[in-house]
Amino acid sequence: MEQRYAIEMRGICKSFGSVAANQGIDLEVRPGEILALLGENGSGKTTLMNMLSGIYKPDSGAIFVDGQEVSINSPEDAKKLGIGMVHQHFKLVDVFSAADNIWLGDEKAGGILKKDRYDIIGETAKTFGFDIDPRKKVYNMSVSEKQTLEIVKVLYYGAKIVILDEPTAVLTVQETSKLFDVLRRMKASGHAIIIITHKLNEVLEISDRVAILRKGEHICTVETASADEQQLTEHMVGRKVELDIQRPVVEKARPLLEIRDLTIRNDEGAAAIDGVSFYIRGGEILGVAGIAGCGQKELCEAIAGLRPIESGMMIHRGEDIVGLSPKAILEKGISMSFIPEDRLGMGLAPSMSITDNMLLKKYDQARGPFVDRKGGRAEAEQVIRDLEIVTPSTETPVRRLSGGNVQKVLLGREIKAGPNVIVTAYPVRGLDINSSYAVYDILNQQKKDGVGILFVGEDLDVLIGLCDKIMVLCHGKVMGVVHAHKTTKEELGLMMTGALDLTHKYEGKPAGYARDSRIGEVGMGDEEVEG
Repeated sequence: MEQRYAIEMRGICKSFGSVAANQGIDLEVRPGEILALLGENGSGKTTLMNMLSGIYKPDSGAIFVDGQEVSINSPEDAKKLGIGMVHQHFKLVDVFSAADNIWLGDEKAGGILKKDRYDIIGETAKTFGFDIDPRKKVYNMSVSEKQTLEIVKVLYYGAKIVILDEPTAVLTVQETSKLFDVLRRMKASGHAIIIITHKLNEVLEISDRVAILRKGEHICTVETASADEQQLTEHMVGRKVELDIQRPVVEKARPLLEIRDLTIRNDEGAAAIDGVSFYIRGGEILGVAGIAGCGQKELCEAIAGLRPIESGMMIHRGEDIVGLSPKAILEKGISMSFIPEDRLGMGLAPSMSITDNMLLKKYDQARGPFVDRKGGRAEAEQVIRDLEIVTPSTETPVRRLSGGNVQKVLLGREIKAGPNVIVTAYPVRGLDINSSYAVYDILNQQKKDGVGILFVGEDLDVLIGLCDKIMVLCHGKVMGVVHAHKTTKEELGLMMTGALDLTHKYEGKPAGYARDSRIGEVGMGDEEVEG
């Protein structure tokens, strides 16, 4: 009996200028199957799926849906064919509510905002196992809430072929588990699902087969049941990769920045950070662990001078810099680089070129009315070379780059500014293994150069392997700061949920200070104390 495919792509080719994104790719997905699409950043995964979803048209090749050759010229064509894609970079209207973002794209609704739309969308979300507030405005949502809304939107439209581009990149472990339960139910009902992810453990957990791309070419498709992480990595990169994160030993410097009893409100007015104290020391990476929404975003923005601080102090060289603008902080001797989790929403200007994004850090330094684009282009070329960014040119808009290359542009620009403090939130989120390790190497080099780094992460293995110390947040409070080489994922997990609090041991010490004979010094103070 001939195998029936929900999707077939035959000989697909697509180029952007001199860059060949896809070269003669063949791909099939069966009904009731979850296919993982794996490859390094820039290998052509998203480009291939963008042709399936109608954003790009292939230069050559053919696409078949349920055995019939089709022409997909727009996302509307894809939608009519039952194809829905959840993009890595959100396609939402910020000023609309969750329900309105879904409702206005529904042809059956006719563009009329009915009063019961909130109830309808809310019930639909619950049907698929998601908990979202239909009335909440997108601009008030966390990154994980926006991602959840994108997934609910596609499911609401009833797509039978669903493409998810890095769907778990901004989800907690619990939300990922819920999503996988949804995908398994969809698979059981006959949906064909393609999931792009760099998390190999998720590939092995959720997929039936894995298709691997490298430099725009289809290398192989393997059965997940017979694969392991090392094998998939070697197929993806083309060589053996050592999966070990380095943690160089650097002579400890005195704190560059001390945070004392900091309290910060979120956008709804609730306390996001409540009486938090710690320090950022030169030549040290301080990790921040916590369940999503525990104040990590607000803490990073406040330190960078982008969010008001209700109370507390940020002390540099004995002087409180709370309330100063980023420019005033720079004039005090703190050169701060902030790498936010929302790369294209807050970190970069998506419609601007790599060159112009490099210039955003120094446009006010121009002599006269014109910026130095020649100098900016030279810096862009150097960052492209140093970080191996895949792009047609320095003038390519960053929104046209893959997620990994976008992150490299942002990281390269911030490091070129010569910071002595780096605040970074989820810098390897959505990156492949090779790109992730390149980021770790960059941060370690900055550490060796005496830079103090605050690293907000979600992968506990990475936090333990890369960081010198780890501060754990739970509901905006510090549960303790532990030495990374002396802790475990289990201990961090207990602290993240509030089941273990190491701050109570020494009453009267600043918040965030605790000392344990096994863990060593944790929290405030200039001198290192070993347990």
